[in-house]
Amino acid sequence: MEPLRMFVNGQAMSGGSLSPALSEAVFLGPASTAPRYRFYSVRDEFPGLHPVASGGRSVPGELYEVSYEILRDRLLPGEPPELELGVIELDDGSGTLSMRMRAEALGAPGVTDISDAGGWRAYIAGRTA
Repeated sequence: MEPLRMFVNGQAMSGGSLSPALSEAVFLGPASTAPRYRFYSVRDEFPGLHPVASGGRSVPGELYEVSYEILRDRLLPGEPPELELGVIELDDGSGTLSMRMRAEALGAPGVTDISDAGGWRAYIAGRTA
């Protein structure tokens, strides 16, 4: 089976609480989305991307090569219900799988737009500084 590419931008990045799910995946390097997304913190527990027609930002993260088994058995079971698997555009114009905010979760309590924070790690570091 052909491997898949998966962009992660929160707890699945190296050092995050979900990163063990990607221990058998191939790290392809840092990556960023095309500037077509808003980026949200959900209760300061995890982030989520959401596509927008205008006012989007580029969001930094990491790109991995994963098998269907890693995606199905290790990564997706740990994802919160506010997120769903989708396809996003990277800054090089290519597409990749990624978790995205469900539209109905955008107005939930504890959801904050952090699009200008510089990514999840920068947001967390700024919050604790």
